[in-house]
Amino acid sequence: MAARGTAQRGVTLIELVIFIVVVSIAVVGLLQIFARTTASSADPQLRKQALAIAEAMLDEIEGARFTFCDPLADPAADMATNAAPFDSATNPTGCNTPQNVSATAPDTRGPYYNVSDYVRAFNTAVSYTDDAAGNAFPAGYKVSVTISPDAGLGPAAAMLPSDATPINMNVLRITVTVTYATNQQLVLAGYRTRYAGNAVP
Repeated sequence: MAARGTAQRGVTLIELVIFIVVVSIAVVGLLQIFARTTASSADPQLRKQALAIAEAMLDEIEGARFTFCDPLADPAADMATNAAPFDSATNPTGCNTPQNVSATAPDTRGPYYNVSDYVRAFNTAVSYTDDAAGNAFPAGYKVSVTISPDAGLGPAAAMLPSDATPINMNVLRITVTVTYATNQQLVLAGYRTRYAGNAVP
């Protein structure tokens, strides 16, 4: 009687145990990567809030006036009374009080009339704790503003001439930095040009 050969296929218990161990090590490694990534990344909702705060602050500053003269303190640009000649200055030398940064903050938070009122000195950050309406920024968010004269803006063939001297200061660079979460930062930058030096409305 001929012996019947049996061909058995499958895995042994040892192979199955090795497979389970290898897969378990791989899964644990992936879970650790996910946990580390989640812990080190900021919540997208926090970033959205930071972006909203930065955009609002930048819009507020860019909406302020950038005239030759201080629009509230100079007869050549007198917004308070609109007395003539409120638009007589053709450059900063025609002003009693040119629009420049000052060492002291205005009495009220704002929105300020002048772009330069938002800082005490160029290239020096000023911290803000509330918006233009006086509402405090959410807890955990810190806002700082830096303004600096820009050397020029636009394409090389049609660049707006500008430098840090009052008569040529035609472009200001505004940088808003919002710090949140664990030292996460969001930075927005914009420009304010003195496109019409006599325009005070």
